[in-house]
Amino acid sequence: MLDINQIKANPDILHNALKNRNTEDVTDKLLSLHSNYLSLTSKLQELREQRNSLTDKFAIAKRNNQSTDELSQKLSEIKQSITDVTPLLNEAKEEYDSLMVTIPNIPTLECPIGIDETANKILKQVGTPRNFDFKPKEHYELGGSMLDFEHATKIAGSRFVFLFGQLARLERALAQFMLDLHREHEYTEVYAPLLLSGDAMFGTGQLPKFEEDLFKTTVGSYLIPTAEASLTNIYNGELLKEEMLPLRFTAYTPCFRSEAGAAGRDTAGMVRQHQFGKVELVSITTPDQSADEHERMTLCAEDVLEKLELPYQRVLLSTGDMGFSSEKTYDLEVWLPGQNKYREISSCSKCNSFQARRMNTRFKNTSSGKNEFVHTLNGSGVAVGRCLVAVMENYQQEDGSIVIPDALRSYMGNMQKICSANSN
Repeated sequence: MLDINQIKANPDILHNALKNRNTEDVTDKLLSLHSNYLSLTSKLQELREQRNSLTDKFAIAKRNNQSTDELSQKLSEIKQSITDVTPLLNEAKEEYDSLMVTIPNIPTLECPIGIDETANKILKQVGTPRNFDFKPKEHYELGGSMLDFEHATKIAGSRFVFLFGQLARLERALAQFMLDLHREHEYTEVYAPLLLSGDAMFGTGQLPKFEEDLFKTTVGSYLIPTAEASLTNIYNGELLKEEMLPLRFTAYTPCFRSEAGAAGRDTAGMVRQHQFGKVELVSITTPDQSADEHERMTLCAEDVLEKLELPYQRVLLSTGDMGFSSEKTYDLEVWLPGQNKYREISSCSKCNSFQARRMNTRFKNTSSGKNEFVHTLNGSGVAVGRCLVAVMENYQQEDGSIVIPDALRSYMGNMQKICSANSN
């Protein structure tokens, strides 16, 4: 959530941000609603002060056996005015709040301006895509009986998969490898809840704007779309000590997304699923640390791909492609030879105080003595399912076997390759 005082001080910043995000410009409406809310708040406060003053005068007059008729009439009128104004104030606050929570974060000046991913800026490419002396296959062609969409669809619907045997083990190995690596990067491993309240989902920005992308239970809680929601909310509503920061957390969880806007996209294979595994990274920092922490987090995610020797590129997202809560996002895109293109495998986002305001998470600044909002960051470190796809495609052999990357062999019982699609 944004700071209304900063918007009032310089409305053009929000005007330009919404334009650059290709979002309806509601700046003037927001300021008007806030002005109306403040006006009614002031009016109600004034009426209450008048009521309190008249109540005191009424008591004094009655104690002195003086006439109270006129005071009683005025007091009755004031109380009626309070009764009339109160619902107007509540309505004004609801209108203002309802609009404010739908406004996205303001992108930094570094972000390329554009309507979608075509304006994203490639910052670097690491590794060279392998030259195959045969036509590389896509992962779902390589998986054979170990990769079963048909039976998963039968019992769960589309966009689900069964992994069997060595592929299931490889998926688990990737997750364990990532967690071990991120512990070396000084992230604290967390076993996190998979079901969260609506308040928690609001805190990280999934609600109310993106409810259609979530799976909601019959008791009103939500399946997490990413462990970001669980980890960032750990200190929801709390005041932290500055010396605690930065806090760094990592967790491996299943993630659940309805993919409401993805009809017809990536229908073949594991690239876009309703359920997938991901190792998440979350940092909670002071404002002066957050820019450096963003670079650090992205390097930690890159380290996964480099140790697996997977070619990738770092991309700075445009204003039209970045997430709702982010002010700056790097995407890491891994090379998939079966598709002959780079595909997103991680997003690392800096959210400044946007989520912290929604969660009311602050820290005590030891220099100023004031309570300030923390800054939050989140990133994939990385998406395990997509990493499995990348390993399968980049390490495939002409006979259909898949070489196990060196970094994973200790997690696979020193196995060197998955010999065939039917291995167990």
